[in-house]
Amino acid sequence: MKPFVLLATRAEDVPADEEYALFLRYTGLSPDELIRVRLEAEPMPRIDLGEVSGIFVGGGPFNASDPLDKKSPTQRRVEQEFGILLDEVVARDFPFLGACYGVGTLGAHQGAVIDRTYSEPISVVPVTLTEAGASDPLLAEMPPTFDAFVGHKEAITHLPASATLLASSPTCPVQMFRVGENVYATQFHPELDVEGITTRIHAYAGYGYFAADELEVTLAAVRRAAVSHPSRMLRTFVERYAR
Repeated sequence: MKPFVLLATRAEDVPADEEYALFLRYTGLSPDELIRVRLEAEPMPRIDLGEVSGIFVGGGPFNASDPLDKKSPTQRRVEQEFGILLDEVVARDFPFLGACYGVGTLGAHQGAVIDRTYSEPISVVPVTLTEAGASDPLLAEMPPTFDAFVGHKEAITHLPASATLLASSPTCPVQMFRVGENVYATQFHPELDVEGITTRIHAYAGYGYFAADELEVTLAAVRRAAVSHPSRMLRTFVERYAR
């Protein structure tokens, strides 16, 4: 099998390593089958789409809607690299699944309006499939409404005509969309389980996702409901596109 690629941007080793472990667990891939590239540490290598089965993108600290003068040199480099990669991915309709930062990468590439109107605190939210989502093969095993982990400072306010809305939540109208037939992005985190999001809550306690006195409240918020369905998407993605 040609390997899949995980493009990651987390600078902190503990949540970065756990993110990779979660993608391995829920895709069912081995380390040889899922190549991780840490973009915060090195430039994106040339990815020959003919030699890989598909691309995953993990979450991360970058906000596409931040003013240019507030973006670090690393963020500006990563955004430029994603723009070049997505030119080819979209043109070839190549298998791509961006989780959370997929909104900032694919959404920005397609000209979506991204701002802080529909930010969501770290929590569990009900995500509901649209009619298009219910008939999408990547979501074939998903119930019409399912719980998912979220936590983001920005979100898409308006999708361009090139995108198909697949899922929404009460507080964030764009939770998942597709471009073409094989290029996907989610606002929620399909790779996370409660242990994984607990690690991130502790790791990013000082990053503005919640107030200093809200740690216990935030931990309680992600434990209020069992989250089990979203990770199925990762296995389905691999089963659909492995070659």
